[in-house]
Amino acid sequence: MSRAFLDSPHPIAFAHRGGGEEAPENTLEAFEAAVALGYRYVETDVHVSHDGVLVAFHDRYLDRVSDSRGRIEALTVDEIRRADAGFRFTTDGVTYPTRGRGYTVPTLEDLLTRWPAVRVNIDIKSGAGVAPLAALIDKLGAHDRVCVGSFSDSRLARFRALSRGLVCTSMARRAVVAARLASLARRPAPRQGADCMQVPVRWGRVRVVDAALVRAAHRAGLPVHVWTVNDETEMRRLLDLGVDGLMTDRPRLLRDVLVSRGQWHQGEPAVLQPGDALA
Repeated sequence: MSRAFLDSPHPIAFAHRGGGEEAPENTLEAFEAAVALGYRYVETDVHVSHDGVLVAFHDRYLDRVSDSRGRIEALTVDEIRRADAGFRFTTDGVTYPTRGRGYTVPTLEDLLTRWPAVRVNIDIKSGAGVAPLAALIDKLGAHDRVCVGSFSDSRLARFRALSRGLVCTSMARRAVVAARLASLARRPAPRQGADCMQVPVRWGRVRVVDAALVRAAHRAGLPVHVWTVNDETEMRRLLDLGVDGLMTDRPRLLRDVLVSRGQWHQGEPAVLQPGDALA
């Protein structure tokens, strides 16, 4: 089945969490900066608040990136919004330029409605988020704008059922293992309901992405997107292998690499007006 989400010249450049090494991760400001660079694909994660609202946030707890503490699923969305999501962001380990600047944890609906032309890759971080995510996508009519993934095969299978197969999905862990074994046997990767394969370069010491995996995926009609790639040499190596997309915390670097190779297929950088520059 052809998916509108994947209907773009390859390789696709994804701003991972909006570009978490260049702005506080998973904030609207981070996504804004990526969109201003010309990105039309971003990646985020979702948890569900105590009162049933999906928020764009990676961790189960607020602690690592904010000035607040607590488990997302135990807090209301209003309590989550009060956290300073820019509190711990630093590029040099010494200064914290975004503290007290009004950075907050956005809802997923905030993200999906802010830039209607932007496509959003979504990682479901808990079982509690599956049904609310399917419902929100239905509510917004965003079926063609999103791709949903998860580490959990059962979680992803449940999402596929609830979304009635209308949404692009990637592979979970067991499906990736099956694909890797197929690649070693020089066979096409089993699709197992997926529309694309989204994988790390390695799991621990085990290399996941190599020429054999890319061939096996492509024989099955599966694009390969690799996360999270922040090194220029690695970006170029993977692109030489023929991967179909890269997710990065360094959107400026990835854009420069793709431009240098004649492979930048997204938008031109926006011209920011005085006062619009993002910290």
